[in-house]
Amino acid sequence: MTGRPAGPDDLTLTLENPRAERVKKVAALAGRSARSRAGVLLVEGPQSVREVVRFAPERVRDLYVSADALERHREIVAEALAAERWVHLGTDAVLHAMSGDAQGILAVVDETGVALDDVLAQSPRLIAVLSNVRDPGNAGAAIRAADAAGADAVILAGECVDPSNPKVVRSAAGSLFHLPVVRALPLLDAIVELQDAGLRVLAADGAGTVTLGGPGADAEALAVPTAWVLGNEAWGLSADERDLADEVVRIPIYGRAESLNLATAASVCLYASAAAHRQA
Repeated sequence: MTGRPAGPDDLTLTLENPRAERVKKVAALAGRSARSRAGVLLVEGPQSVREVVRFAPERVRDLYVSADALERHREIVAEALAAERWVHLGTDAVLHAMSGDAQGILAVVDETGVALDDVLAQSPRLIAVLSNVRDPGNAGAAIRAADAAGADAVILAGECVDPSNPKVVRSAAGSLFHLPVVRALPLLDAIVELQDAGLRVLAADGAGTVTLGGPGADAEALAVPTAWVLGNEAWGLSADERDLADEVVRIPIYGRAESLNLATAASVCLYASAAAHRQA
């Protein structure tokens, strides 16, 4: 392709061979080493592709779409072309060979690093810190919850899953392109920097002596700039990690469930702070 089409109707079929080298290179991005070498991530499916095209079009290297998906999602392709992004029309077999989860449309997107210093320079009021979260579905859903609650950033601390993992990207449903995600900081370093910047650090854990919604974690206490630390989906936060926080807060369980999953716990905590900030 030597020139970008003016609109969706100008696209011509350029990718027909599912064994072509370009197709293989895109498919290889399911692996971390290929993504790392290329400095990109794979964005699959209409919802996530729509969000990256709309909110971070400068990061889109190439967008791939099948004829059927083009008819269903013409607005995505039109926005990509208007932003002068490369769009390639391929057969269903080509798109499936690139990704079984693409639903006929995917994008190769530049990976960008975000420094905590840059986040703190914006005087954030609400940050989610995920510590040693290994499951990509949980991580993506927690990032989506943070985005929905209006958080200013998400920090991945300790040995968290790679946020460019395709399952993280799919589970985040576009939220990766709405707010900064700071990667791979030791939890101690992150907490010290957050506290030095004036944020109150709260650890969400069942061992907490303060109950969310009660004294010490009521609306008035939550109205200050806050960072919530949430631990691994299986074992939560260690005693040493809890000791780093300004307060350890437990979410009350009124029914018979043993606990809440990570994304639900993140939603409850972050929305409590978000509501307090808006009432202050």
